[in-house]
Amino acid sequence: MQKAKHWARAIKRDVLALWLAARDSRVPWYAKAVAGAVAAYALSPIDLIPDFIPVLGYLDDLIILPLGILLAVRLVPVELMAEFREEAARCVRPISKGGLAGVFAIWIAATLSLAYWLWPNSN
Repeated sequence: MQKAKHWARAIKRDVLALWLAARDSRVPWYAKAVAGAVAAYALSPIDLIPDFIPVLGYLDDLIILPLGILLAVRLVPVELMAEFREEAARCVRPISKGGLAGVFAIWIAATLSLAYWLWPNSN
């Protein structure tokens, strides 16, 4: 159980470190893009797949998000990532309004697409 708690703290710290990396000019553009997307999604107050949906609801939290974090951490230069991790250990967790807006936009687009597809033709 202690190992799982340590892993969860490391994930939270890495998300904050990626949030910092996405805003740093020393990080390559492709690493910024991945780090920004992962951090925005992880810090968003809502999930793309709600947790109440059986199995799929936890899929993003248990598989997709850690894989995204792993990819983003590998793209950021090692010395910079160490610096961002130190800074993240001292900072307070932000909330991503951009991530929230992105998830809402995806849900709205999916709802409109489904409504259009299911709407009976007037022909």
